[in-house]
Amino acid sequence: MSELQTNTFAAWIGLDWSDKKHDVALQAVDSDKVELSVVAHTPEAIHAWVAQLRQRFEGQKVALCTEQKQGALIYALCQYDFIVLFPVNPQTVAKYRRAFTPSRAKDDPTDAYILLELLLKHRDKLTAWQELCASLVYEEELSSVLMSG
Repeated sequence: MSELQTNTFAAWIGLDWSDKKHDVALQAVDSDKVELSVVAHTPEAIHAWVAQLRQRFEGQKVALCTEQKQGALIYALCQYDFIVLFPVNPQTVAKYRRAFTPSRAKDDPTDAYILLELLLKHRDKLTAWQELCASLVYEEELSSVLMSG
């Protein structure tokens, strides 16, 4: 079993993104309580939220599940070595919601909680993007160097 398949994380996070805000469901590994919050969709707000995570969990790894597999948010989160991304297909969340939410109503806090639950209960079926993040960051840095040279 790989290191990422065991309980090596300080926290589990479900993040439902949108173009204006990100709903977050967070559960510390030593707690049963789920904390809900909202992070604005700005680089400054995302950086401040990540800095709080790093401080709170003392730089220990945190697992973060999101529907997004590309874009500015993913690139931004890949910059942080203590965040391990577990992206999932949006249809996975939609089907989970249909199966377990009687009203089938979609709302961002519920989807953040579903993403957290997928991470907590089905992590063995999800793929961590630790290495892909490293290559994404490298490609962006290489591209930046080539464009400036």
